[in-house]
Amino acid sequence: MAKKPKKDKVKVGAGRPTKYTPELLEKAQDYLKNYKDFDDEIPSVVGLALVVGVRRETLHVWAQVDGDFYKEEFADIMAALNATQERVLINNGLNSKFNSNITKLVLGKHGYHEKLDTHVKEFNVTIGGKDAETL
Repeated sequence: MAKKPKKDKVKVGAGRPTKYTPELLEKAQDYLKNYKDFDDEIPSVVGLALVVGVRRETLHVWAQVDGDFYKEEFADIMAALNATQERVLINNGLNSKFNSNITKLVLGKHGYHEKLDTHVKEFNVTIGGKDAETL
């Protein structure tokens, strides 16, 4: 009887163990609810990264729906963080607690932009009793 050739073993999940744990989720939820206790004026991804002890890029990877490392519960935390940040910025920008330039800058990340309407309408000009061209 012939021996079957050995196949190379592929290590699944090789590398450093993930830091994504129930404890990390608890820390993330705590930060989201109590970001001011962590000396932050608004909740932020960088603040969350420092609290849970991972890089900002890792947080974005975990929240990326079409990514290989997608974590649904963490994506919900990131969505809530962004919504809370937007709300805090709007409220504190309106009541002038926050610097308006910084507020405007950060709200740009949420899709808010200052827009100047440069549309010019046509009009007729009469010069010396004669109609000029339409401008």
